Amino acid sequence: MQVTRRWVAGSGAALLLSGCMGGGLPSPTRQAAPRVDPKLRPTPNVGYDAWVAAFRARAEARGISVATLNSAFRGAGYLPGVIERDRKQTEFSRTLQDYLAIMASDERVAKGREAFGARRALLGKVEGRYGVPANVVAAIWGVESRYGARRGDISVISATSTLAYEGRRGSFFEKQLVAALKILQRGDVSPSRMVGSWAGAMGHTQFIPTTFEAYAVDFRGDGQRDIWSEDPTDALASAGAYLGRSGWRKGGKWGLEVKLPSGFNAGLAGRGVKKSVGDWAALGVKAAGGGRLPDHGAASVLIPAGLSGPAFLVFRNFSVILRYNNSEKYAIAVGHLSDRLAGAGPLRGSFGPDRYGLTINDRKRLQSRLTVAGYDTGGADGVFGKKTETAIRAYEAANGLPVTGEPSKALLQRLG
Repeated sequence: MQVTRRWVAGSGAALLLSGCMGGGLPSPTRQAAPRVDPKLRPTPNVGYDAWVAAFRARAEARGISVATLNSAFRGAGYLPGVIERDRKQTEFSRTLQDYLAIMASDERVAKGREAFGARRALLGKVEGRYGVPANVVAAIWGVESRYGARRGDISVISATSTLAYEGRRGSFFEKQLVAALKILQRGDVSPSRMVGSWAGAMGHTQFIPTTFEAYAVDFRGDGQRDIWSEDPTDALASAGAYLGRSGWRKGGKWGLEVKLPSGFNAGLAGRGVKKSVGDWAALGVKAAGGGRLPDHGAASVLIPAGLSGPAFLVFRNFSVILRYNNSEKYAIAVGHLSDRLAGAGPLRGSFGPDRYGLTINDRKRLQSRLTVAGYDTGGADGVFGKKTETAIRAYEAANGLPVTGEPSKALLQRLG
């Protein structure tokens, strides 16, 4: 992951009053109610307490006042659930198809178009100042926090101090903790409101503390850089500032879906191979939606699902999105969602069957039929997780089948 913003897997994203930036908007979208998880409550830990005592001296040497330290650590503590999440997240992976099914689902597109429309004036001002298209900033918002609905509810001081104490990435998280304390000392937010993800990513646009320190802006002009409140003004402007200062080329596209010619040399795919748009066109690469390929400078072809899946031609601005999160899946999701928010349709290319021989529509039907049969899969999005696995296991057990928890064509046919 790109450590200049955050160090967590991804993804890895409010229709609120915007203060001086505009008015007449619908009522705020509230963040989902916090989960009650005992492992995410401060737990007594002698080793952690000793580490904090030693850290306080280091923090004071870096300019953090005793008053700030006392206020920040009042109520903070060791969170065992944060350690569990940190150790598990490196094992988490999804295909591009699953990732897009989550991050650019029809539901997220619909909510995003509503949020985009409500915040058009604000996003237009952000675009005017930083040069980053309004729909791209809105897509970052959607991917990071579902347009403000999921901003995180874990104490950033507790999370970063726990991870710094644990030591696997101690130096990195101690830097995040110090930056978080500087944010509190400056007065941008109170300790009780400084909440975020288990790894300390904060607010509507999920900035880690060091990135907040470097790029967050006070777009409302009230003296605070507030990315946590129901009002997303400063958060959206901060995302625009980050991308703009990271080299976004004004007027350029992130990329587009393309159609490759039969026999295309897969060795030419990847960000390490850059050619002019004219050269790609000469090789038979065409825009998936028809028309001429847009020319925004040197470009690369990506085939994240192989030659049988969707292909993309990506430009310099794609690399700028990667500064936000150094994952090609993430950058494609942001780019594709930004296009959908601007009115584009779904991808034209199709993904092949998964390792079980099921297409995404097969997986959606399987989930729907399990739900109808009384086995909760948590929804029919075609993305299989723990709930779907549990539902399959329960169905198999109830019907005298070998209990595997794995989908199959035979199971889909049996469900009717």
